[in-house]
Amino acid sequence: MLRAVFQTRPASLLVRGWRAHSTGPSVGCVFAHQTADIVGSAYSLENIPPLQSLPEVAVTGRANVGKSTLLNAVMGRNGLVRTSKKAGHTRSLNFYRVGPGMGQLVLVDAPGYGPRGRPEWGALWDHYVQTRTQLRRIYCLVNAKHGVEETDKLVLADLHEKCLSAGGTRWTFQAVVTKVDLLPTARLRGELAKIRQDVWEAAPTCLPPLITGRERFGVEEVRKSIVEACGV
Repeated sequence: MLRAVFQTRPASLLVRGWRAHSTGPSVGCVFAHQTADIVGSAYSLENIPPLQSLPEVAVTGRANVGKSTLLNAVMGRNGLVRTSKKAGHTRSLNFYRVGPGMGQLVLVDAPGYGPRGRPEWGALWDHYVQTRTQLRRIYCLVNAKHGVEETDKLVLADLHEKCLSAGGTRWTFQAVVTKVDLLPTARLRGELAKIRQDVWEAAPTCLPPLITGRERFGVEEVRKSIVEACGV
């Protein structure tokens, strides 16, 4: 189903119910001291690295949703994930080991879908989601300014179906709203409520959305979600 999505043609911020929680000690342990490094990339099904010893979370979203910027902030490594003003920069599944020593979890950066997506990226993503036994959670990023677009709904609905078919226990998925600072203050509460409703209608099994913005707003909440998902 997602192959079609990957070839689509172009076409104070605290809010009640969306507050960031305090950071627990395990979160600080995992993400302290900028202990994150890339450990592999996959451009095809054949070269997805095994990396079977650590739990994984994967991040996807429309091209130019701010995925690379958020991943750098979460891992505390400016420039580790290359950012670009040109949409569709990520063309492979990129695996980042996070945590001290041999690492405590793996973050997977997936190619963006939508205007700059390609069918082969959808095939690679489908295979990864359906077969990766160490996958614990998928994060689907949504641009606050654009809301939940049709391609987002397709991806969310597809994750909903995959989650159900996997028994709803092998992995979970959660929406993350990016660039919330681009919303006018007067529209903030209403737009976020609409995004939350649209996410739920597309994917009832999706966990409640997190919100993020510039100056690291919401980063600690994303980190906490990752640590909880991975059980570390």
